[in-house]
Amino acid sequence: MKPITLQNYAEGKWIAGSGGFAELRSAIDGVVVALTSSQGLDFGAMTAYARKVAAPKLQAMTFHDRAKMLKALADALTARKEELYELSYNTGATRADSWIDIDGGIGTFAVYQGKGRRELPNERILIDGNVEALSRNGTFQGLHVYTSLQGVAVHINAFNFPVWGMLEKLAPALLAGMPAIVKPASATAYLTEAAVRIMLDANVLPPGALQLIVGSTGDLFDHLTCQDVVSFTGSAQTAAKLKSHPVIQRESVRFIAEQDSLNASVLGPDATPDSPEFDLFIKEVVREMTVKAGQKCTAIRRAFVPAALIDAAQAALTARLAKVAIGDPRDEATKMGALVSISQREDVRAKIAEIARDGAIVYGDPSATPVKAKGAFMSPVLIRCDAPHEARAAHDVEAFGPVSTLMPYAHRGEVFDLVNRGKGSLVMSVFSYDTTFAEDIVLDSGAFHGRIAFIDRDSAKESTGHGSPMPHMIHGGPGRAGGGEEMGGIRGVKHYMQRTALQGHPRVLAGVTKRYVTGMPVEEASEHPFRRKFHDLPIGYQLKTKAREITLDDIEHFAHFTGDTFYAHMDEEAARANPLFGGRVAHGYLILAFAAGLFVDPDPGPVLANYGLDTLRFVKPVKPGDAIQVALTVKDKTLRKPDQGEVRWDVVVTNREGETVAAYDLLTMNAA
Repeated sequence: MKPITLQNYAEGKWIAGSGGFAELRSAIDGVVVALTSSQGLDFGAMTAYARKVAAPKLQAMTFHDRAKMLKALADALTARKEELYELSYNTGATRADSWIDIDGGIGTFAVYQGKGRRELPNERILIDGNVEALSRNGTFQGLHVYTSLQGVAVHINAFNFPVWGMLEKLAPALLAGMPAIVKPASATAYLTEAAVRIMLDANVLPPGALQLIVGSTGDLFDHLTCQDVVSFTGSAQTAAKLKSHPVIQRESVRFIAEQDSLNASVLGPDATPDSPEFDLFIKEVVREMTVKAGQKCTAIRRAFVPAALIDAAQAALTARLAKVAIGDPRDEATKMGALVSISQREDVRAKIAEIARDGAIVYGDPSATPVKAKGAFMSPVLIRCDAPHEARAAHDVEAFGPVSTLMPYAHRGEVFDLVNRGKGSLVMSVFSYDTTFAEDIVLDSGAFHGRIAFIDRDSAKESTGHGSPMPHMIHGGPGRAGGGEEMGGIRGVKHYMQRTALQGHPRVLAGVTKRYVTGMPVEEASEHPFRRKFHDLPIGYQLKTKAREITLDDIEHFAHFTGDTFYAHMDEEAARANPLFGGRVAHGYLILAFAAGLFVDPDPGPVLANYGLDTLRFVKPVKPGDAIQVALTVKDKTLRKPDQGEVRWDVVVTNREGETVAAYDLLTMNAA
């Protein structure tokens, strides 16, 4: 089959390189499947196009608009994912391997579109935290907000996940309103290019929101500014080279690095050969050695077991590894395919030789070729190191393939020190049923790991395992792992935004954020706010109710009616002895119920449902004979459907002296 010539996508056009083409070979049989080059691209023009054409259009959209765009892209990829699966075989990946990459990437888009619509406002500014009082009388206050960076996100991805690696960066960047230039690793760029074509064919991205480079980045970094972000996945050596670029240093360009690391897995001291955690540990180590042929930045490189169990663990691991069928990834019987390339296999073999100096190979022959083909096949290799404290390479050298080192530890304190010898990792997994051990390992080793996965008999059935970064959780780690973070839900979106402190009068803060800030001028309700539809409720529209006295009979009736006969409401002597009350007081929920009775309009109208309270606080007790009054103010609004919107109401309940006794946010769904 004639190799395809990959194309770059720049300034709204598909462009083939003008020369210097590199050959991309199938991992299965070594046949050239694609040619790639970025020669001739104008990288300065690409960054300018992203900033001047794409960024204004993306940033004119609200978070909800961008979330809907992500959903459309996820739907487009889902509809054509079989095209990607077919191409993925040439990377050496089995169908199961490709599911992690392709469906996992699409799933990341799906998670981010859902979080964008649920957790972000239907606005362009994101509020961070609460209003801070900066003056005595409240006329000068502070608030933190996030706004979109006015630049371009440069995504440099690794070869092992050509789809997921792109989408897990692209989802938060687009949701933040930032256009991206994607640069995949050349070895598997043909799969990334196909996914980009599918997304562009969906015709939902603003021009320039997504550009693609399928070769060298040339002088791209020379055109970056303080408004740009570089997000990199790959080796520590390449990351160090990129971070030291003079423009990155001079312009303080944000640089997010997710580097390969010596991730650890620990079998707890409470485990026995008969315990469920022992079996789960063995299965997970083998899975992480063989999925994607061990070419995962999260794969288990170091496996620690209690010294008394090392022989049993070795026997169980080798027995399970012996059952792994290696071969053509298109064959359903195959459990492990090929490494991505011959050069990658040779690199892994060289790294194994270094690590084996600290111990001995107890399973696999790195020099053997288990499949009679021209592809990059090799067997899994298990190394045993009986003196982990004396070892160097086992804690410093990573073989990026189907390789793991088994090591013993004598006691809890020793294993904490050993896992930390990796000098920072993306993930550590712990197989133990002892919650005390779990607490200890978090306190002693948590600072060295970006994620800790606790897997035991209770969580195993639903656990996603050691090596699966979830879009809800951060992916990254300290030290050797690069010191960066990706994903983590909305945390990942903020990487592509600037946090700014705003200071001023509440009127100004409210005008900027489209949210009620205490102290801003309010509009006194000319008609009951529950009679107004969503679009007819301005921010700051306020109803002040009449007062209602709360009697002892009210308190006793509420107590008997609800069954809440707590002594503070029913026993005067005991309540007087309570230093917080000094006598009987009204139930907090009685105050809420009576407050609702004061502000609720009973007739059918635009309010469709009351579906919750947020930030409820009971600030001051209410005693029999006191009276309460309510200020109900439109605080925030979010359109959820064309005909329905969420209204957040600021509710403040005060007593006769005007002191706040309760405060909360009320959420209603209103007809638009």
